[in-house]
Amino acid sequence: MPRKSSKSSKKNLFWQIVLFGFLSLFVLGLFVFIFFARDLPRPERFGELQTTRPTEIYDRTGEVLLFEIFGEEKRSMIAIENLPGHVLNAIIVAEDTSFYKHIGIDPKGIIRSILANIRTGTRGQGGSTISQQLIRSSLLTAKKTIARKVKEIILTLELERQYSKEEILEFYLNQVPLGSNVYGVGAASQLYFGKRAEELSVAEAAILAAMIQAPTYYSPYGNQTNELHERKEWIINRMEGAGYITEQEALAATNEKLEFSQPLIAIKAPHFVLYVLDQLFEEYGEEFVRAEGLRIQTTLDWNLQEKTEELVTQISKMNAGFAAHNTAVVAINPQNGEILTMVGSRNWFGTSFPEGCTAGIDCKFDPKVNVATTLTGRQPGSAFKPFVYATAFKNGYDGNTTVIDEETNFGVWGDKEYIPQNYDGKFRGEVNLRQALAQSLNIPSIKVLLEFAGIKESIDTATEMGISTLNRPLSDYGPSLVLGGGEVRLLDLVSAYGVFASEGRRTPPISITSVKRSDGKVIRRYEKSSIQVLSPVAAKEVTSILSDNEARSAMFGSHSLLYFPEYGVSAKTGTTQEFRDAWTIGYTANVTVGVWVGNNDNTPMAEEPGVVLAGPLWNGVMTKALELLTP
Repeated sequence: MPRKSSKSSKKNLFWQIVLFGFLSLFVLGLFVFIFFARDLPRPERFGELQTTRPTEIYDRTGEVLLFEIFGEEKRSMIAIENLPGHVLNAIIVAEDTSFYKHIGIDPKGIIRSILANIRTGTRGQGGSTISQQLIRSSLLTAKKTIARKVKEIILTLELERQYSKEEILEFYLNQVPLGSNVYGVGAASQLYFGKRAEELSVAEAAILAAMIQAPTYYSPYGNQTNELHERKEWIINRMEGAGYITEQEALAATNEKLEFSQPLIAIKAPHFVLYVLDQLFEEYGEEFVRAEGLRIQTTLDWNLQEKTEELVTQISKMNAGFAAHNTAVVAINPQNGEILTMVGSRNWFGTSFPEGCTAGIDCKFDPKVNVATTLTGRQPGSAFKPFVYATAFKNGYDGNTTVIDEETNFGVWGDKEYIPQNYDGKFRGEVNLRQALAQSLNIPSIKVLLEFAGIKESIDTATEMGISTLNRPLSDYGPSLVLGGGEVRLLDLVSAYGVFASEGRRTPPISITSVKRSDGKVIRRYEKSSIQVLSPVAAKEVTSILSDNEARSAMFGSHSLLYFPEYGVSAKTGTTQEFRDAWTIGYTANVTVGVWVGNNDNTPMAEEPGVVLAGPLWNGVMTKALELLTP
């Protein structure tokens, strides 16, 4: 009996010790929880992340994303229901195969990954769940300490308690770091592939999933691209093994040739976008634009812009043979002032020419300078003549009024006598104003300026129509004004020609139609306002002359690049002294297109007129514009 009692006492003592141990661990755990939980950030913050969005700039349809502008972090928020299943599955197989089964912490997964990594000596598997990664990257520091790990576990459990698996996965997809200052698969998809995350293929999704573990190491632009593709293949195989994709889909994904966007650049119509951003920053402030997640709808016609860029690339190669190394194009709807196309140089992504030049000073081609909106000493040549003739028509003259085309001494202007010549060196005797303007005759045009229009009155007309750069003292301008003796901007010139197209009404150029918050609330709609600045009679007379193919054929030929037999296209060319600038401007009632060709440093080109250097590109853009925009 005593021996049995002794055994029973020992057994009771053992269970008492065990119970005390459990109670001690529970109290210790509770103390640790309370101690570390007292200053923890709130997991509720994830519900607020969706308000942090980039400002997005779209084309006129609101469907083509031209550019996203971010604050310190690049994000593009996406809803999980809009993503293809293979995007979600690629990330799950790469980072957390038990995501839908665990409670935020997966001890078996941690042990398994440690053993696998020790065995293979690779980075193949991580030990943290998606929930833990989300907490660690969003709410905690990267410092590896026991205290941080305890906080991570506490916050992870609380995260799983407050949110569903789908919500957690959506937070993760919008938060996960993917290189540089890019966060989330939405921004990463735009950066690396130039497309929305909703459009990612299986192979592209696997690439992004592969990068999560070490975004810098696995960067598509780094030195470990082989390792990146090996990890992509590993993910594709795991997706097939898990039944997420078929064998055929896995094979197709493996064989897909991937094309990455230019590093750190994801922008369409860059000169136009930067022109828009300048306006937004001036009106709202840069900080507001970067932080508020605005949706900007612009006037740009992406179809026409894309075709214009292709034509610029193609024709610029030919123009290089004429020592012309840069070009710019603008297209506007003359009825409402909307800028449809803007190309500020032949290649925004190119490098300055000649190599090693000081950008913007002695470069024949400086890619980042937007020649369409900068002045840089550009003279319009004969492209200015319509403004002088329009002034004469305002004063009661018309296309039948005659002048004498003969050698003429216009007196001393500056420090020498002014005795100009026509482009072809010929004199035609008596000509009417229709012939003089259509054939771009210099001597008759100077007579129109001095006798029928007036220098000041012609400057006033051009200024009222949109030319904003003729602001030197009046004494600086002489008879050469009608031949392009003043400086202009391409954007202004195209807009001013639009006044002819709209029968005398001027609508200033606009590039933005609306600004909205991310919730759809309209901050501002940009109204188009127009004013009659030229009499309809004068505008129609200019339009009639510039579209008169018969009248201009004596100088340009009957089938020149200015002639569109099926459309009433009005057009004018311009060439400056010493062949420094070449222009072609033309319009219909629906579109005005202007092209400049030259060199950034204002050096001369080959001795060819504007119709030769700027005409081919203008004809190509106008052809496409007529196809897209004519009702």
